[in-house]
Amino acid sequence: MQRLGIVDLGSGTARLVVYAYEPGRHFRLIDEIRETVRLGEGLGTQNRLTKGGMQRALSALRLYADFAQATDLDELRVVATSASRDAENGPEFLQEVRKLGLQVRVLSGEEEARYGVLAVANSFPLEEAWVMDLGGGSAQLSSMESRLYRWGRAYPLGAVRLTEMFLQNDPPKKGEVEELERFVRKEMKDVLEQLREHPRPLVAMGGTVRNLAKLAQRRRGYPLDLLHGYFLSRSELEELMELLLARSAEQRRRLEGLQADRADVIIAGALVYRTLLREAGLEGLYVSGQGLREGVFYEAFLPPPHLLSDVRGFFVRNLFARYPQDHGHTARVRHFCRLLFRLLKPLHGYQEEERLLDEAALLHDIGMSIGYYDHHKHGEYLVMSQAIPGLTHREQALLGLLVRYHRKGEPKPGAYKPLLQEGDTKRLLRLAAILRISEYLERSRAGRVEGLEVEIGTQQVRLTLLAQEEPWVELAETAKQDKLFQAAFERELQLAWRPLE
Repeated sequence: MQRLGIVDLGSGTARLVVYAYEPGRHFRLIDEIRETVRLGEGLGTQNRLTKGGMQRALSALRLYADFAQATDLDELRVVATSASRDAENGPEFLQEVRKLGLQVRVLSGEEEARYGVLAVANSFPLEEAWVMDLGGGSAQLSSMESRLYRWGRAYPLGAVRLTEMFLQNDPPKKGEVEELERFVRKEMKDVLEQLREHPRPLVAMGGTVRNLAKLAQRRRGYPLDLLHGYFLSRSELEELMELLLARSAEQRRRLEGLQADRADVIIAGALVYRTLLREAGLEGLYVSGQGLREGVFYEAFLPPPHLLSDVRGFFVRNLFARYPQDHGHTARVRHFCRLLFRLLKPLHGYQEEERLLDEAALLHDIGMSIGYYDHHKHGEYLVMSQAIPGLTHREQALLGLLVRYHRKGEPKPGAYKPLLQEGDTKRLLRLAAILRISEYLERSRAGRVEGLEVEIGTQQVRLTLLAQEEPWVELAETAKQDKLFQAAFERELQLAWRPLE
């Protein structure tokens, strides 16, 4: 495993993330340090970095350099964005950075946009999208086509910059808001026409949109604490703007879901998004939990063109790779799940659900890495503890529930019900029944059952286990799942054994 540290020196914040990874195979985030530096302070009124902003940034970078040395990182990559790029005295600041022993790479607006697109291409199941990254000093809007960056532009629409330029009162006055919105429309005039002419999903990244999504989730009682993949609707954003514009910065700091150090600049960033959605006629946007830092990481993790072949499959396997398990047992449970799914298809009629069931079979025992007792609950927690890119929140909830009910209990949506669609309760029940029976067909973990035969009658399903010797444990334990099977398929489950010829 290699350990790579990436420092993103932005106009508002500086953040160090550390990844442990095996190139092209799997990775995990193992550390993070975030500092509010406001390096872009003053760029809205003058084109120079302030002494205070530079000192805060240098202090954060000194911290990161010391951390990298103390933890013996294999590599540290430092990238800087619009504040370092645009300021007249940017070269003087960078000279001070190099005195710390750090080699900093100042990204052009296009490079910044390319990394944002790379992050989206590797964390969403999308072929085409508009990608927006709004930071403290600038915003990049890019076109992703066939999962590749096609073109993009940087705009002077960062949250810190716009706050200094237009929002002098707290809370802002109506005239200030209108003037900021006019500026956004003027700066983005050409690209707004493109958005209207070429409708496709808008994916947004950065601290502003993540905080807006958190606020929206808290207000609606969203059942998941996951941001990546969340759809922030235009109506939600309009409601948030009313809330934010009616409060002072001090009052905004007390809002649940909003980082305190963003309370003074959140309005400017939110107004950019509101203007964009209104003018482009979009119903909302998707929130990305990945961005510039992840784009830089994928460049190191994957060979050119730095794209995962299957986003969803990779991240499910990536989760599996993090927790030690009995791989032989897992493989046999997956085999039985696939076999039963196909043999019982006349009863359930599903097709695409086979992939979800297979993912649940792969992950069903990850909770064993915590402990045997309640490992089904531990597994659900591990599945739901962070976003799994490529899965919608509904699919991830179903996956977590399947892991939760793979060994006992009556499968119910519980707190995840608001995320589910019509028919999902029955879908959960049927898939959980298949997974649980597959688990108990492998109860001894010895691979004794080598095949299955299924006969579907009007009142019962006869399941015959093919094995060299009578698999008493598997027969006895699987028989206990008759009640669950009947609830799922309206048939009695009958079990039999036939020796292999």
